[in-house]
Amino acid sequence: MATDAHAASDFYGTARGAVAARLLRARLGAIWPDMHGQAVLGIGYAAPYLRLWREQAARCVALTPAQVGVARWPTGRANLSCTAEEDCLPFPDLCFDRILLVHGLEAADNARRLLREVWRVLKDDGKLLVVAPNRRGWWAHVEATPFGHGQPYSAGQIGRILSASLFRVERRDTALYLPPTRLRIVLRSAPVLERAGRALVPHLAGVLMTEAVKDVYAAVPLLAAKRRLVLAEAA
Repeated sequence: MATDAHAASDFYGTARGAVAARLLRARLGAIWPDMHGQAVLGIGYAAPYLRLWREQAARCVALTPAQVGVARWPTGRANLSCTAEEDCLPFPDLCFDRILLVHGLEAADNARRLLREVWRVLKDDGKLLVVAPNRRGWWAHVEATPFGHGQPYSAGQIGRILSASLFRVERRDTALYLPPTRLRIVLRSAPVLERAGRALVPHLAGVLMTEAVKDVYAAVPLLAAKRRLVLAEAA
């Protein structure tokens, strides 16, 4: 994967990173407001966002792909973080209610193999939320942020790769209309700029947010129709 855990950690430790995380958490919280009793998995670099549900969820795990290095909770709760190969997740089948994929899809060595593993560990009634950089947005073109690494996507591209991996898109959203600047005066105006961008230039969102569910019926092969042999009686 192209995203480095240490670089991502450094980014979220800056004022610009903190504001970006706050804007994204606001949208994530609107999509998944109540996670009480849920088993939640974050893949990629998800620790800044999983804190939304850490106190609610029955289990909340941050997984960082092995080639990136382990990303630990800011509080040092290392038992809630782990590292593994992206195409071989160390969990049994059907064990998570919600999976957040952030700084993951765009940086995966093989996105479809990653999504097939996500499909395996997600419960049949579970939900996947993919957060990926928008190829038309400003953030995808600034390499000093984690959103500027890897392969950015359009909404259509995300929909197609999810469909090919046996997921069905149920909801789309956008976030991060704030320009990727370090200027304090702009960062202080982030909420206003976010609302204005959503209303005026929706195609320039920094990230695309796509919620999907398992397309269970697409994974079940159709049974071949039985052939009937009709015997005609001799006249």
